[in-house]
Amino acid sequence: MAHGHSDALVALLSASGRPFSVLEHVEARSAEDAAAARGTPLLLGGKSVLMRVERMGEVVVVVGSDRKIIGRLLRKALGVQRYRFSTPEELRSLTGLAYGELPAWASPLFAATLVVGEDFAAREELVFAAASATRSIRMRVSDWLAVARPRVVAPFTEPA
Repeated sequence: MAHGHSDALVALLSASGRPFSVLEHVEARSAEDAAAARGTPLLLGGKSVLMRVERMGEVVVVVGSDRKIIGRLLRKALGVQRYRFSTPEELRSLTGLAYGELPAWASPLFAATLVVGEDFAAREELVFAAASATRSIRMRVSDWLAVARPRVVAPFTEPA
């Protein structure tokens, strides 16, 4: 796959002036495989999930790779009753990407809202897919927050 969105993300980060690094690695589709391919602890990983949330539309939810989403907590944090995970076809239609490639990002790359829990926002560093199964971005969470500008909500995860 071409690196269209990945190159756009790298250009956006470069223009921000915030430090980051690009990691090239073997193809990885799961959080565990990505951590092994990158040579980074699972704890540093940020996995992104595209959801359809009532009254919000498309939402990219970012959680630690070592965590799982708790539905009732996510609904409470977002102030909604219903959400669902997007299908692979919906993900491809909105982003042109497959599972495992969605970056911890939304606008201006994708027409979606970016959401993260306060617990994740308090982390020091993260590594996330760079719109590719073979390329990742590593950066400080504080820099990611400043550039990606996610909506930070109450925690909605627990250890996986």
